[in-house]
Amino acid sequence: MSSAVTLRSALSVWSVSGEGPGDVHVVDGTIAEEGPAGAEALDASGCIVTPGLVNAHHHLLQTAFRTLPGTRGVPMADWLPAMAAAYREARVDGELAYAAARAGMAEALLSGVTTVADHHLTWPGLDGDDGVDIARGTARAARELGGRIAFVRGTAGDDADTAARSADAVASALAPGHGGVSADGAVQVAVGPAGVHSDGKATFDALGEVARARGLRRRTQANEQVDTAIAAERYGRRPLELLDEWGWLVPGTTIAHLCDITDGEIALLAERGVAATHAPGCDVPMGWGIAPAARILAAGIPLGLGTSGGGSNDAGHLIADARLALQVSALVGRQLTAREVLTAATAGGADGLGRPELGRIAPGAAGDVCVWDVSGVADAGVSDPVAGLLWASPGRRPRHVVVGGRVVVRDHRLVTADERDIVAGLRARVGR
Repeated sequence: MSSAVTLRSALSVWSVSGEGPGDVHVVDGTIAEEGPAGAEALDASGCIVTPGLVNAHHHLLQTAFRTLPGTRGVPMADWLPAMAAAYREARVDGELAYAAARAGMAEALLSGVTTVADHHLTWPGLDGDDGVDIARGTARAARELGGRIAFVRGTAGDDADTAARSADAVASALAPGHGGVSADGAVQVAVGPAGVHSDGKATFDALGEVARARGLRRRTQANEQVDTAIAAERYGRRPLELLDEWGWLVPGTTIAHLCDITDGEIALLAERGVAATHAPGCDVPMGWGIAPAARILAAGIPLGLGTSGGGSNDAGHLIADARLALQVSALVGRQLTAREVLTAATAGGADGLGRPELGRIAPGAAGDVCVWDVSGVADAGVSDPVAGLLWASPGRRPRHVVVGGRVVVRDHRLVTADERDIVAGLRARVGR
């Protein structure tokens, strides 16, 4: 039996291919030109309909470690050991990964994010299971709530061979086919060292080999404060120089942050076919810099938008960070437009994951859509409702969210779980 949902009478349906009033039909999990007569109808009058947002860079575990003392307004060289101490005290395992991811994924869906790229970097005492328990806990949380996850088996100073063995085991457990995407498209696996500040050539080589063997995407972070400083001190080089030498500036790689980047380095990334992720909600309040997003886009580099984790950005609200991206863009170049940032938050992030079926509203695309009510007082006086989606009403929640044809948020409330239970589960584990 087929399933169908129709979003009716939208003020505007926005996607990278165009915008205008109308209906959106989701049939058997994908966008269709028409829907059957018996389709479930969701009212979209007075609303903007967008593709489901893609959070292109998150650390879901950090949802359990927000606003910790000693982690705000400090240099990254001080922030990293403070977070490491908190992880040791909390005893990171599959149970904590599940509780933290459940809260982070719920927050994501309630802010219109349907796909999260989760760069997991903390792997204490793998106890013989190669970290599969942690990965499974994270993926289970996403599946139960109805969101999609791209789980990045990251490293932060791990032994290279251990990291590679673990990455292979995680891919085999979560998405065993070549390409690292599960049959239903709900779970993806990628690999990615934290950066040249924490991992050397041996680790990049080892995870690169896993990526080649399994057809996985690669992710890493570069050109924030500590990354640039350590690369200069340890190697006498810039981080992107090292990544290029180590064979990581290749198509299929996405690099997050890029706050301290030169025009020559931007040209290098464009030449190598690398994608990028902008994370202003982390980098700006921590004082770590601002990526020159307009210059990155002008070079033709696919650009996604991410929140990074709760240890630096205490919210996982991508639309709020999209607004911040607009606000700070003129400080480092041209003022971005709302549609450029909305593209980064949808198709740009999807392209960085190698998932062209996500982040778009078009026939055959995945049926991931959000309905945003713009009829209230917070949007009063707005002349361009699509631009107002980002500029007005910081922290807005979508009215409805559909993922693969399944309604997971209805009338601003999570359908797939009780928020109070999610909060209680995390509190029981970490006491906050």
